[in-house]
Formats: sequence, C-alpha cells, structure tokens
Amino acid sequence: MSELMRKDEAYSTWVQELKKRYRRGQIKASVAVNAEVQRFYWQLGRDIVAMDAENVYGSRFYSSLSRDLIHEVPDAQGFSPANLRYMRRFYELFPVEGAIVPQVAEQSTAKVSPIGEELFSIPWGHIRLLIEKCKGDTSKALFYARKTLENNWSRAMLGNFIGTNLYERQGKAVSNFAATLPASQGDLAQEITRDPYNFDFLAIRERYDERELKDALMDNITKFLLELGTGFASVGREYRVQIGQGEQWIDMLFYHIRLRCYVVLEVKVCDFEPAFMGQLGTYVVAVNHQLKSNEDNPTIGLLVCKSLDKVEAQYALESTSQPIGVSGYELSKLIPEDFKGSLPTIEEIEAELGGAQ
Repeated sequence: MSELMRKDEAYSTWVQELKKRYRRGQIKASVAVNAEVQRFYWQLGRDIVAMDAENVYGSRFYSSLSRDLIHEVPDAQGFSPANLRYMRRFYELFPVEGAIVPQVAEQSTAKVSPIGEELFSIPWGHIRLLIEKCKGDTSKALFYARKTLENNWSRAMLGNFIGTNLYERQGKAVSNFAATLPASQGDLAQEITRDPYNFDFLAIRERYDERELKDALMDNITKFLLELGTGFASVGREYRVQIGQGEQWIDMLFYHIRLRCYVVLEVKVCDFEPAFMGQLGTYVVAVNHQLKSNEDNPTIGLLVCKSLDKVEAQYALESTSQPIGVSGYELSKLIPEDFKGSLPTIEEIEAELGGAQ
C-alpha cells in the first residue's frame, strides 16, 4: 500500500471494513459447513434406525460401517463406531414424525427435524453432551440447545447448567406477572425466573446471616449473574432511594436488557413472610418514580427466600398490584463454623510468606 493511500483515512477505514466483512464471511461459512455436517449425522442416524441395521447386520455393524466409510471417504472424520452410535441416538432424541425416507436412496423428500435449523448450528460435542445428559427427553434437550444458541455457551458451560437442573427450575417462580404486566413482558418476566435459585457456588459458614449471604453473592457477582440468567446487568448493591422524608436501601438493583426494565432483588435468609411483599412493592414503586424513563418497561421485583409456602406466597401476591416473583434458593456448600474459624487470615498468610523469604 502506498504512503499516500495509508494517509487516506477513508481508504484505510474501507480496508479495515473489508477485513471485517471477510472474517464475518469466514465465520458464516464455518457455521454453514458445521450445519451440513450435523444434518448429515442426523440423516445417517435416521437411516440406521430406518434400516433396523443393528438387527439386520448383527453386532459388528458399527465396526463394519466405520471401516467402509473411512475407506470410501478417507479425508473425512467422525466415522468411528462410537460416533456412529451417537448419530443414531441423535436421531432418536430428535425424531421425525411420519414416513422415513432412507438417505441411501438419495431422495430429496425426507422431512427435516421438527426443531428446525437451529439444532444443526450447535457443535457436535454439545450435541453428544445433550444425548448423554438428557436421557431421551426431547423437550429438555431442545431447551438446552436453544439456550446454548441464545447465550453462546461453551460445552463446559452447557454441562454446568445441565448439572444445576436449569430446565427444571426455569420460569418456576410463583409470580403475579400475568396479572400485572402486558402479556409479552409478563411471559418474558416469568421466563427469567428460577425456583429454586442455586447458590452452591458460595462457601459460607453454616450459621450465615443475611449480611454474609449478600456479601458472598456480590463477591461472586459473575457467577451470581450467570445463575440469575442472561440479560441481567448490575446497577448496584444497597442502592439508596429516597422515600418521603427517609431513605431506604435496596438489596440489589439490576437492569434487564431483554425486558428493558429495572429489576429489584431482595434476598432473605429466612422463610417467606407476607410482610416482605409490602417492602419489595414499595421499592418497585420508588424505582418507577425515580429511575424509570419513558422508554423503560415497568420495574419488576424478585424476592428470594430460604424457603416458601407457595400457596401463602400466591395469596400475598394477589394482594399487591406490583409485578413480583417469589422463589426459594438452595445452598449446600457450607463450611462448618469451627473449621472456618481455624482458617488463617490473609494477614497471617502474608506474614508467614514474608518470614519465609
């Protein structure tokens, strides 16, 4: 590139844009190739089931097919006997209703998977993990497949959320969102709730108090936000709001990007009490008056208690006009108090290290 062209800002900007467009094209091509491979795997699994191949050709079917495919397509990968079995299970996890047209006949009338194109965009390692962990539950596997695409989860992250039973917990909070929010916002607000919330990433003493729990959550804010779900952005802890002549402190204030609204979160270390609803409702109204803009949707409240009676919580929710969801939380990684008390402090460790030098 000539010196003159380097100094031409418009030209330099154009070259950088060309580079970005080329990279985007590379990514799209990679995704497209991946999708075709996944589709081929799914169709091959369909053929194995349609042909009843294991029964027709015997116990050595997968080894024979693997050897033959590798011989015929020597530059291809993924045709190990184990992977071929996964292809069959891939189809069985996401089967097609109606007649099955064998791939070997090379007909173009075969139906596509009922979940559409999205599944084929997920890496094969993710799909194998879904096959292993979802145990034939198509709805559960589809839930995690879509969450993977929405949130760009790595395989390790996918395994973590499966391990926390996210599918069973998602959207399960007791709430009044259907009665207090427009339908579109209410459905999404319900979707972002979980019951119970899993705080097992914390390690606190057995007789923890409310302050220790909230401090531990904020000290682990990255993991806490992951547990809350995609779209939560932290606004502040112990957020001050002026109410009348006094001031109040909101436990945790978030903004949810997809919902386009503030979320007031209160955490209690005790069982649910109806009185908590009035306190949280007041905070929700205060945020609406003091922080919410015309572009924001109505603020919602989330109350997370150690445990709750869902009937009692539902009755309490019906008594308020503010949109609130109530959930419990799980916490099992506790350090016995006598053990925690025996741990050295940071100052003691530093002093010990200093003396060793």
